[in-house]
Amino acid sequence: MKITRRALAALLIAASTASMAAYPEKPIRVVIGFPAGGPLDQHARLLSDRLQAVLGQPVIIDYKAGAGGTVGAQEVMKAAPDGYTLMLANTGVMVINPALYSKLAYQTTRDFTPIARTAMQPLALLVNPKLPVSSLKEFMDYARTRPGQVNYGSAGNGGISHLVPEMFKSATGLFMVHIPYRGSAPAFTDLMGGQVQFMAESIPQAASYHKQGRVKALAVTSRERNPALPDTPTVIESGIKGFEVVGFYGFLAPAGLPKDVTAKLSDAFKQVMTSPDIRAKMVAQGADPAFLGSEDFAKFLAAEMPRWADAVKKSGARID
Repeated sequence: MKITRRALAALLIAASTASMAAYPEKPIRVVIGFPAGGPLDQHARLLSDRLQAVLGQPVIIDYKAGAGGTVGAQEVMKAAPDGYTLMLANTGVMVINPALYSKLAYQTTRDFTPIARTAMQPLALLVNPKLPVSSLKEFMDYARTRPGQVNYGSAGNGGISHLVPEMFKSATGLFMVHIPYRGSAPAFTDLMGGQVQFMAESIPQAASYHKQGRVKALAVTSRERNPALPDTPTVIESGIKGFEVVGFYGFLAPAGLPKDVTAKLSDAFKQVMTSPDIRAKMVAQGADPAFLGSEDFAKFLAAEMPRWADAVKKSGARID
């Protein structure tokens, strides 16, 4: 029996349409490469209920913590590309780790299908409240006259809280000493105690401690001021031209995900992100709603990778 090209094309279109109409037929698992309770977990929980309503299937959050998110990423990389295993990842997992780890099992642009970028997360530049400065310019003058005497804390080597101050150092020519900690909590404790004088941290925690007077927020790293710190200027406003450094959150699937499933998932996230309630809650969590569909998210990742790779190289951070 001969099948004409036109008939074959019609069959393929019908099969694709049926596939898209059928998906999803079972629960969808979202893997997070960090422990429960962190910022990514909060973001996933915020979106999951509304996503379930759009897709008509339960969304289950699965924590696979370890090695800066690489454990979770590797699990998703190996999963079937059928749309039932997704990953919620951040800047570190997707664009910092490939430059930081000398032996990394995954390559972002090769091993994953971008689904949607959902948020951008600026940081705040903080100082100990007893430091005799009230602006970023004053801090720069203070640090410039004390080369090597000003310490900055981070949540660990190679993380965003390490690399943003390194970018700041490169932009200003300041000489500050990096003190890495195992997590942001002990770094914050020492910032408040004065053992370190400077730190870059995500907006929610920074805003909370700033309002309590336990740290002093001098600037935010986004292009525009953040609603959680409305009186805190941007780094650009503070005189450092073009300094915009913002982390991101996004959902990805294993490489090879069918285009129709990719499109359906991307559209589902777009619908979720149009909700005023969701957007308001995201802002309250310190993340700016910033949806990008699959193709635009892929372009965004390709542009971000060399930028962060350069920051990692200049910092000297490396994990074997």
